[in-house]
Amino acid sequence: MDSMEGLKQALEYILTPSREIFIVGALIVFLLPILVHFYISQSTPYTALPSILLVGPPGGGKTSLMTLLERGDSATATHTSQVPESIELTVSSDHGATTFREAARIDAPGTHRKFLLVDTPGHGKLRNQHAMTHVASDTLRGIIYMLDAASLEDTLADAAGYLYDVLLALQKRTGAGKTSKTPNAIHVLLAANKLDLFTALPASLVKSNLEAELGRIRKSRSKGLLDSGVGEDEIGSEEQDGWLGAYGSEKFTFGQMREFDIEVDIVGGSVLEGKVDKWWDWISQRI
Repeated sequence: MDSMEGLKQALEYILTPSREIFIVGALIVFLLPILVHFYISQSTPYTALPSILLVGPPGGGKTSLMTLLERGDSATATHTSQVPESIELTVSSDHGATTFREAARIDAPGTHRKFLLVDTPGHGKLRNQHAMTHVASDTLRGIIYMLDAASLEDTLADAAGYLYDVLLALQKRTGAGKTSKTPNAIHVLLAANKLDLFTALPASLVKSNLEAELGRIRKSRSKGLLDSGVGEDEIGSEEQDGWLGAYGSEKFTFGQMREFDIEVDIVGGSVLEGKVDKWWDWISQRI
């Protein structure tokens, strides 16, 4: 009887308009949605998609490759990129697929994973500004450095210079992680495009030419630092920071990048003829 009377009094208090009831009600109305939203956002954090970065000098075929992977059509005319562009693609773990078109089908068997393919401008005044920003991204899983194997003899200096900057940025990225959380290892694919052309160099020769030119660039930059008038105490650290690969080595090889958890692969192909399956397989292993 006493409990019923107490319940009756409590209900009468709640239902009777008063200043205290209005304040409590207002707090519930305004604070409850905020608390619910905070709880959901904390319990189900947003996960960014992994990304593959397309870089390289202009004319290498970056935008054409993106169009081919997105639409399956290599005949579509493309233009030189002025700003970074990205598309969402799906890769399947089905190892029975014979072409990238089969492996990229959403209805293909196996586990499907989404990723972003990011195309960056290759023009000298634009590339470092955009590409290096993506190199530092935590979602980056791999870099495809596309170059024209048919005109490499004429564009070797520019192609190697840009590649030097990309590899050095990755090298510094790994070195920076030694004092905190080590970043994900980033692998690089040197995609030697346009092998359908008679003047194209084979992948093995593309590799040797790039290694030789990267070695010359390394020596030139080191000598430039010595001739710049920098104090002797500062030369050692600055030279080492800007030295690509094994410090002090006479010749540069891509194998030296393994010291920094960077694997460099060289694979030939042709966007025009749709021969990009090996490049797609490389992407699948990174995602």
